Amino acid sequence: MDHPRAHRRLVPVVVGVALIQLVGTRAAQHGQPDRHQLDAFGYVLLLLGPALLLLRHRFPLAVCLGTTAVGVVYLLADFAYGPILLSVVVGFVGAVLSGHRKGAWLSLSGLYLVHLVLALATGTFRGWQELGLLAWLLLLVLAAEVVRNKSEQREQRRQVRAEREQRIADEQRMAIARELHDVLAHSISLINIQAGVALELLDGDPEQARSALTTIKQTSKEALGEVRQVLGTLRTPAPRVPAPTLDRLGELVTQARTAGLTVTLRTHRAARPLPPGVELAAFRIVQEALTNVIRHSSARTAEVDIHYGSALTLDIRDPGPLSAAGGPRAGGSGSGLTGMRERVAALGGSVTAAPDGAGFHVHAELPLTTQEP
Repeated sequence: MDHPRAHRRLVPVVVGVALIQLVGTRAAQHGQPDRHQLDAFGYVLLLLGPALLLLRHRFPLAVCLGTTAVGVVYLLADFAYGPILLSVVVGFVGAVLSGHRKGAWLSLSGLYLVHLVLALATGTFRGWQELGLLAWLLLLVLAAEVVRNKSEQREQRRQVRAEREQRIADEQRMAIARELHDVLAHSISLINIQAGVALELLDGDPEQARSALTTIKQTSKEALGEVRQVLGTLRTPAPRVPAPTLDRLGELVTQARTAGLTVTLRTHRAARPLPPGVELAAFRIVQEALTNVIRHSSARTAEVDIHYGSALTLDIRDPGPLSAAGGPRAGGSGSGLTGMRERVAALGGSVTAAPDGAGFHVHAELPLTTQEP
């Protein structure tokens, strides 16, 4: 609130209030000959109230009390009534809008009580006039409260909107992080294995080494394409190419075979179109599970079972056991399983990933009736 720009915007308001009080009071005193005419002290009071308004954003309650005190002194000095209350009104509204409601109400009530006592003491009390003044003050209080309430509602809406935008941005970042992890972990694992094969066979079996290098080239090309797709969502809301679906599971089986893993893929009941979010989650779950077998297990076979029913059920098993270079030494961080659980939870499903004898078993259920966001 104490920003230099806000201060600059306040200066014209202060100048306007000062001019209105000076000109208006000089004009009003001609109709009040029984009151003291403006002198140097009176002009100081007329200018002091607007001058205090320059501190309105920084010290709203102090300014409210200060302008009220100037008004009290002005009344006690018996100067002509006029727009001296304008600076009091501005200070009062500023204090109410800044949250100092009780202090603002008390200051305005004190000013009215001083006026009332003076009117009774000098015999100038007029019932209808005082009733009108009291009604005007109550209307001022009501107007200030209405403005404060609307201001608070706008601020609440702004905060809700900012929180919603931040939540959406966080969810998008998490989704992109999951996609990048799933793409890179799978592809880099295959590239690493094939690179090792190529190095071992480079001298003894050049043709086999060439085949491994060809696999590396193809895998890296596909990975780059998927990474571009994921990063493209940072610039445009719509993906440039379709997201992976279960129709591409054959590619995963082929890639796993090049890494020395034979995958048996079985589909129970007839396949049917699925919601895009379910298709993508199912593909990534199978991809992550097979990647973990390649990286962490000594098994050379794995089974993937897909059940179509009221929910899409996935079962990925390997006979194990854990490889000598598996576990933490394989470079895994656990982010893949975390991302898998986040994907399934977002769709209202469930997933378990746990040892199964010497091997490992991933079981996921993705409901097909859930409305996707």
